[in-house]
Amino acid sequence: MTGVVGTGPHRLRVALLQVAYGDDEPLADRVERVSQWIRGLERADLVVLPELWAHGGFASATWETTAEPINGPIIEQMTAVARDAGVWLHAGSIIERAAENGDQGAEGRGLWNTSVLLSPHGTVHKTYRKIHRFGFGDGEPRLLEAGTELAVAELAHAGRADRIGLATCYDLRFPELFRELGNLGVDVIVLPAAWPMPRVEHWRLLGRARALENQTWVLQCNTAGTHSGIEMGGHSQVVSPTGEVVAELGADEGVLFADIDLSLVASVRANFPVLADRRM
Repeated sequence: MTGVVGTGPHRLRVALLQVAYGDDEPLADRVERVSQWIRGLERADLVVLPELWAHGGFASATWETTAEPINGPIIEQMTAVARDAGVWLHAGSIIERAAENGDQGAEGRGLWNTSVLLSPHGTVHKTYRKIHRFGFGDGEPRLLEAGTELAVAELAHAGRADRIGLATCYDLRFPELFRELGNLGVDVIVLPAAWPMPRVEHWRLLGRARALENQTWVLQCNTAGTHSGIEMGGHSQVVSPTGEVVAELGADEGVLFADIDLSLVASVRANFPVLADRRM
């Protein structure tokens, strides 16, 4: 567990849960284990889980059978956890199945990699369907629909409404998405991932770049362990608007706490107004 304390008056306490898992842990057992973990956490305003921590980030062979709608068992249990703990909960992402007789997507697959932000009242506050699908023609591009819309949430906290942008894993390699989120006035970008160990240095570097070039906080929550023959990279990190990594985990399962100063976004942009010089 790592912590950092912000110095400004506008603070948000975040907890990133770097979940480790293997192929031998049943989905339902993992959901229950993580649920109890969240309920036992020390105080936080926003808790973040990784991408596909329940379904398996590289378990594409089982996605079609384990997929469920937004109101399915996983998110139903997570909403109860958010309500019980009284926290904003970014529940990572799930393999979302289209509602019966609902829109099946442009390619007719009816499956998405969908991130879900839950309110402390136990309601679905915002969803984001991953726009950039990883796999180079296999995995996500073969099985899942691509998301088409950016997602920005208003996170009510301590009498304020903080603007939170949502992105997922492979999106990190596409700076134009983050620029558009910046244009929408976000203070924080939350990025759950299932990023493998062989490319973990890309993960660390690109997170710093996205934070620095947009002068915003970036919260990167990755998975750990090994599943589907893939060793996951861990190294969840909190990056400030100056591109500084202010808190980071290693490769093992753990929780990363940070008190982030959201007023730093405005002061960094005022002191070094690089964004005002954009020509494109």
